[in-house]
Amino acid sequence: MDTKSTEFRASLLMAIPNPLLAIDAQDKIVFANAAAELFFQTSVRSLAKYGLSAIIPFSSPLQEMIGQVRKTCVTMNEYDVSIGTPRTGGERSVDLQAAFAPDLDGVIVLQIWPRSMAQKIGRQLTSRSAARTVSGMAAMLAHEIKNPLSGIRGAAQLLEPSLDEEDKALSQLICAETDRIRDLVNQMEVFTDERPLERMPVNIHDVLDHVRRVAESGFAADIPIHEIYDPSLPPVLGSRDQLIQVLLNLVKNAAEAIHEADEGGEIFLHTAFRTGVRIAVAGSSHKVSLPLEVKVVNTGARIHEEIRQHIFEPFISSKPSGKGLGLALVAKIVRDHGGVVECDSTQAQTVFRILLPLFEETRPKGAEQQ
Repeated sequence: MDTKSTEFRASLLMAIPNPLLAIDAQDKIVFANAAAELFFQTSVRSLAKYGLSAIIPFSSPLQEMIGQVRKTCVTMNEYDVSIGTPRTGGERSVDLQAAFAPDLDGVIVLQIWPRSMAQKIGRQLTSRSAARTVSGMAAMLAHEIKNPLSGIRGAAQLLEPSLDEEDKALSQLICAETDRIRDLVNQMEVFTDERPLERMPVNIHDVLDHVRRVAESGFAADIPIHEIYDPSLPPVLGSRDQLIQVLLNLVKNAAEAIHEADEGGEIFLHTAFRTGVRIAVAGSSHKVSLPLEVKVVNTGARIHEEIRQHIFEPFISSKPSGKGLGLALVAKIVRDHGGVVECDSTQAQTVFRILLPLFEETRPKGAEQQ
């Protein structure tokens, strides 16, 4: 088999399960794989005949995206983009990736995915009202419950010396249960903190190294932890302590999943730079770039799909004894940093992926001219 032949490479492209198009410098579709023909419900000959206008609805950002890729020669992603026309099966929302092919005379390779990340990001961005509801509920609980709890606990302690041994056990039970409720309310109080972050440039690898040392000295002492880092990453603008809290929570969950599977497993810490990842800011047309990717991967017990879809919501947990607040707090902190977090879980592994903005140093006007 000649793996360098044109026929072999064309067969590989045709076998890709996602729609794939090649668009030349004149915006003509010069290649479409079998998945693209199925997606657009038309043949590659028809796509080539009608060109890019056949698949781009009026006012679609795809044309601008392709122009930017041609201009910058940088791969770009767009999420929740409308594509298709009545001629090609109707308009649908998809995720897109456009890449420049430097050896093919201005050809742009366009890959299309069913909405996946867009849906996850959208759920997080539209869940702010739910988060505010939780914040209000937590504040109310702190005010209306913690003070009476202190009174109940104090009364039980005052009564305890005058009780017999059997009744003392009941008094101690009251104290233990009030302490448990107080601790739960304290955890929920974190959601009421809406103060702006005190941000500074943070080296994400220093954060991960700290988390790894804590894990290896405690809850993950028996689990191999592997680091796959991009050492060229610039800093992220955020709170070092809160980023440690996020990643420590994710690594602890990974260790618990491995222990639950009881078949051994490993934890992988990844960092990477992903160009072109942008999301829309709620209430405006402005898009924010989130190029810094941090992944915590484990090979332990998987998260079932019905739980995974709601894993970042309060009181949702895959653990029988879990309170369901840890990952909700992770989502809040990541959102406060202007990023997003998502989860994918298969039989082979579970991946928690965080996308964050980078620190961009601002200079005073005219500084570059000095």
